[in-house]
Amino acid sequence: MADSAVTVSIDGVKRVVKAGDHVQLAPGESITLPPRLYHKFWGVQERVLAGEVSLVNDDESDNRFYEPVGHFPEIEEDEPPLHLLVTDYPKFYKYAKQ
Repeated sequence: MADSAVTVSIDGVKRVVKAGDHVQLAPGESITLPPRLYHKFWGVQERVLAGEVSLVNDDESDNRFYEPVGHFPEIEEDEPPLHLLVTDYPKFYKYAKQ
């Protein structure tokens, strides 16, 4: 992992952050991180709701975790999917890349 500074965008305003520094966001603020950057989210004094939005995402190859995490729980589906994930296409389309 690099120890160089990284440029992030907080609500459209670019900011340079040292490697390993913490960035605290106010309620309603958002941060845009460059690709391939390890990161964590947590609440400081209260519970928070944090969400992560990506471009098209392939969970089999796009996500990399520094510390091992249980990422894919076993789910017994009882309804057909409304929207397919990238990894679902081979199950539903004969010619989808596997």
